[in-house]
Amino acid sequence: MNASPSPAPIALVTGGSRGLGRNAAVHLARQGQDLILTYRAAADEAEAVAAQIRALGRQAAVLRLDVADSASFPAFAAQVREVLAGWGRERFDHLLNNAGTGIHAAFAETREAQFDELVKIHLKGPFFLTQALLPLIADGGRILNVSSGLARFALPGYAAYATMKGGIEVLTRYLAKELGERGISVNTLAPGAIETDFGGGAVRDNAGLNAFVASQTALGRVGLPDDIGAVVAALLAPGTGWINAQRIEASGGMML
Repeated sequence: MNASPSPAPIALVTGGSRGLGRNAAVHLARQGQDLILTYRAAADEAEAVAAQIRALGRQAAVLRLDVADSASFPAFAAQVREVLAGWGRERFDHLLNNAGTGIHAAFAETREAQFDELVKIHLKGPFFLTQALLPLIADGGRILNVSSGLARFALPGYAAYATMKGGIEVLTRYLAKELGERGISVNTLAPGAIETDFGGGAVRDNAGLNAFVASQTALGRVGLPDDIGAVVAALLAPGTGWINAQRIEASGGMML
């Protein structure tokens, strides 16, 4: 008698309505994963991504989440539980902590309010969201936290943003240590400069900045969303679970 096939993995992608989160979600769907996507404001964009995923034959659900509002995380976790129950599941397999925003301001000009907002979005948010979702993550699952090449090299104007990403890289190692007993691997993905609307789309739309980044990249061009979505899918694919507590930079060899 043939055993019934294993259910498809389920990935939860924060900030899945646009940019790298959207691209990663579609790559994961092509890989055979079902998706729970979050958005903060653009519900129509998130639903468009979900429709694209369903067209690939996968399940998709869309939930609103403001990662800066940690008080909302218990209620959000309850919503995730309801989605999973509707799919006949109790746990999901992969968490991609991707949602975020950025500022460009010289260190001397960075305002405390800007700094505090980045803390809530990029450091406190992933910390306590992951904590709230832990009971719903399957043993043997994966967590992938998004950092930035700016945590390795320094470009003026990104001191506050890069500081948050440095904290995420430390958090990744601690999560890997503490969640290892459940077989959960935790890694950091650090993209280089990518042509998206992040930060107002400067890398994509500013020809001078684009050319500068390309000149500082070993592969001779700026990154594209597909460059990162493919890496996310690879790191959350079957057979790569032994990669753990690592910082993987996908930057084409930027600022070597």
